[in-house]
Amino acid sequence: MTSESDDRERRQGLVVVNTGNGKGKTTAALGVLLRAWGRDMKVVMLQFIKHSTANFGEHRAARKMRVDIIPMGKGFTWLSKNIQDDKALAQKCWKLCQEKLSSGEYDIVILDEITYAMNYNWIPVAEVLEALRSRPKGTHVILTGRNAPPELIEFADLVTEMVEVKHPYKRGIKAQRGLEF
Repeated sequence: MTSESDDRERRQGLVVVNTGNGKGKTTAALGVLLRAWGRDMKVVMLQFIKHSTANFGEHRAARKMRVDIIPMGKGFTWLSKNIQDDKALAQKCWKLCQEKLSSGEYDIVILDEITYAMNYNWIPVAEVLEALRSRPKGTHVILTGRNAPPELIEFADLVTEMVEVKHPYKRGIKAQRGLEF
């Protein structure tokens, strides 16, 4: 039987980006979280946009599974009345992300909705890339959000673009519990 540290040493840590204007970026990352948890891997998800008091289905499930999903935002940043506060929260989340990434404690670190913070220039893309380069060997990282910066796409090992073909919201149907939150 091999130890966790042996597994990480042999594993090729990948950088995965889920981007695009379609639904499913966070959902796909949660699927990996569930799969990894089922393999006794240590996973953490840090959320840049979800409100710090979020209690969606994934947060409830994570508590039951004893997996850390850490929401650190204030909701939809683009509707904010205090962008400086949102910027400060994003930078605080990024600091925690750097700690989790460099700790060597996790097999997978998910940086949910981080692309918004990069696109608003709240977190320099170069700083994110440096943290990815410096992470412990064997650590997988998943980054999600619309409009992933070209430098991130170039750096990543796997990039998936979610494309919206049709969405019920455009017909006036609100988000559905269990499916979207």
